Order: sequence, then C-alpha cells, then structure tokens
Amino acid sequence: MIVITGAAGFIGSCMVQKLLESGYSDLVVVDEFSRPDKNRNLEGKKTSGQIDRNNFMRWLERNHADIDFVLHLGARTDTTEQDKAIFDALNLEYSKGVWQLCAGFEIPMLYASSAATYGLGERGYADEEEHIPHLHPLNPYGQSKQDFDLWVLAQVAGGNATPPYWAGFKFFNVYGPNEYHKGRMASVIMHTVRQIKASGGMKLFRSHRPDFSDGGQSRDFIYVKDVVSVLQYFMEAKPGNGIYNLGTGKARSFLDLASGTFRAMGLDPNISFIDTPADIRDTYQYFTEADMRKVRAAGYTAPFHELEAGITEYVQQYLLPEEKIW
Repeated sequence: MIVITGAAGFIGSCMVQKLLESGYSDLVVVDEFSRPDKNRNLEGKKTSGQIDRNNFMRWLERNHADIDFVLHLGARTDTTEQDKAIFDALNLEYSKGVWQLCAGFEIPMLYASSAATYGLGERGYADEEEHIPHLHPLNPYGQSKQDFDLWVLAQVAGGNATPPYWAGFKFFNVYGPNEYHKGRMASVIMHTVRQIKASGGMKLFRSHRPDFSDGGQSRDFIYVKDVVSVLQYFMEAKPGNGIYNLGTGKARSFLDLASGTFRAMGLDPNISFIDTPADIRDTYQYFTEADMRKVRAAGYTAPFHELEAGITEYVQQYLLPEEKIW
C-alpha cells in the first residue's frame, strides 16, 4: 500500500495518476476533502480509500503494517498568507508527526519541501545540506518548509530515529494540469489562458528592479509530469537519503512563459505590464534556477520537458478542453 497526502491537490493528484498509470493499484489518499473544486482532481481515479487528514495519524498507527511507502505531499502553499501559526500547524508540526510515525514503524517516506526556502537566492540554489541552515526564506510559507528541513537534518545529526529511507524535494515552479483550484497561486500559464479567453491579452508583473526588464523575471519552471516521474524514481530506486532540488536546472523568463502560451493557442502575443501587488512586492523572487546535479548523480537520467513543449501539451491537452483533469 502506498499513501499519498495532499492527494486532492495539484501535485498529489498528479502523483496518484502517475502511479495508477504505472500499474500501482493499492493507493490510499489523504486530504481534507472539503472542497469540490479540489476533489474533482480525484474523479475517475480508483483508490483503496480516502482518509481525512485529521484522522490520518490515528489511521496510520492502526494500519502501519500494510503501508509500503508514504508520499507526504500535503501542505498549505499560499505564499501570501502571513499567519505563521497556520504554517506551523499544517506544514511543520503535522509533517513532524508523519515523519515520527514513519520512523517508528519503519515506513519509507518522501516529502515536499520548496524552492521558497532559498529566499532571494543570495546563497545560490545548490542543494548541499550544509548550506540549508544559512538560507533566508522571504515569507511564512517558505520559512515553514525551511523549518521542517532543518528539523529533519537535526534528527539525522542527532542520531534520532528516521524512516528507513527518506528524501525531501525542493519543488521549484511547478505547472500543469490539476492546478485549477489554486486561484492566485496557480501558474502564470493557467492565468494567461484565462485572461486571453476573457480579454485577448495578458498582464504580467512589471519589474521593480533596475537589473531586470519587465517580464524578465525568471524562474525554473518544471512540468508536473516531470515532478511525479522524479518522485516515482526515488520511491522505487531509493538512491540515497537527503534533500534534493526538483526543477529543470534552466531558468526562463515570465515573458517566455506568456509568449509560449499565446503561441500554444495559435495567437500572437499581446502582453502588457502592471505593478507587482504591494503585498508580495518585497518578497518577490526575481530569479530561481535549480542546481540539479544531485538528482542526476542519484541516477535519474530522463530529460525534462523543454518549456515550450510543456506549455504546448498543458494548454492544448488540458487547459483548452475545459480545464481537463489528468
């Protein structure tokens, strides 16, 4: 049995689909299941059971002997939320509880960290673990992921019990199907398609730094199908405990992203610029690019989607057909 937390969410539901397509049949999904727009992500996916996240710890204690692996992908991911207590509860303390149960019952575990832990990137984007204590996230979400990474490393360094195999993944900018419920936090690709349908154009954030042109802000955009392929590889191969970056290793601009979306729709780009909202302006990342050498050294050799190819598949196969679920 494989357990996936956050299974009704974006990456979690894509993980469920990837495992089903790969022949796994005994999947138990964990989430809050209170939002019909998120629950739609699981429609048509045959699973062995659904467990409310508030009941998951007790359920795991009772059923641990049947569990082969836990993929802990559930988290609060709103980067604009400023209430640290929410993240402490859902991203830090909850994750500690999952880790401790997996350690105690000897269940292998993967978990989701975030590239938000890198902050402004002033120390680069290498995932060597000795660098992690020196990172400075820009918001409570990123700090909660940083705090859990540090707690994990402290468990290892202190000789405390750990899962028999474990790995954490700093997700960079993930895009793709099943993110339709994410609202403001969804990818620029999805927002571009919706804006084009509504107005014929797309508004990107203007640069508020002299070293970046408008639309030149760049991120490491990774297609969700690549993300779940990497996670499946680590689940099956168990190449080495540790915390890993998960991006493509190649930063691209938001202008590239939006222009590619227009072209995937068969349109010429019609892009204008607006000020970055004041509530995120001071914590806005202008550049991210994953150092992927550690994942490659762990034996993952498959190529990642080039940005234009990922956009084209996402737009033409999922967004345009009434936001189809994968």
